[in-house]
Amino acid sequence: MKLLVLALFVVGAYGCGRPTYPPIVSRVVGGDDVRANSWPWQISLQYQSSSNFYHTCGGTLIANQWVLTAAHCISSLTYRVYLGKHSLNTANEAGSIVLGVQKIFVHPQWDSQRIRNDIALIKLASPVQYSSKITPACLPADGLVLPNGYSCYVTGWGRLWTGGPIADILQQALLPIVSHDICSRSDWWGSLVTTQMVCAGGDGQLASCNGDSGGPLNCQRSDGAWMVYGVVSFGSSLGCNYYKKPSVFTRVSAYIPWINNVITAN
Repeated sequence: MKLLVLALFVVGAYGCGRPTYPPIVSRVVGGDDVRANSWPWQISLQYQSSSNFYHTCGGTLIANQWVLTAAHCISSLTYRVYLGKHSLNTANEAGSIVLGVQKIFVHPQWDSQRIRNDIALIKLASPVQYSSKITPACLPADGLVLPNGYSCYVTGWGRLWTGGPIADILQQALLPIVSHDICSRSDWWGSLVTTQMVCAGGDGQLASCNGDSGGPLNCQRSDGAWMVYGVVSFGSSLGCNYYKKPSVFTRVSAYIPWINNVITAN
């Protein structure tokens, strides 16, 4: 009986959205190195070229065999998923693992021309065992819409500035939510943004950038747990940090039924 109780405790020790090493978010951060393993659901999606693999996009672990990313990150390449990473250039980081991909599910209404339904699910080749460095993010409630100004954080290994290098150390940046009525104004994103998207940032200073695609917009719930509220989708061709052109994310809460259906059926 004691062994059974211990096993149940260990399994339940890693709930969604509650890092063992909480992120340092008490101050404004902009492209700052994160505390190691403080976003333990962040993954690096890597593609194969010859015998090597290279980072292309971010993603979010949402269950022990499922990763959420952007549809525009997916093509006919061979992929693998790195979990528990902090430094992309450091081999064999303690607690990090690499897994192959069993199957990828791109949203059936993905429209690359108009950038609609930019979301995909990756089923890992095998389930991952949760640890202090690898745990899932929570999914938001179906239909949840956060208010203007709500503080969220984008994370990823994307370029540190337009045209700059891909980051080695995982980065985080504070991006407040921009409501749809503001973001859809003609001098912002206009009709390009839909209600199934969410904008964040737009102050001309902080934004997601190339290489962050597919990664999470992390927003904290009132109970303290972190949810993946958005998936990095697109930004301005004028530059990563452009005034009134906030980063645009696929709003995950608009796709909860699709996510649940794919996971349940597979």
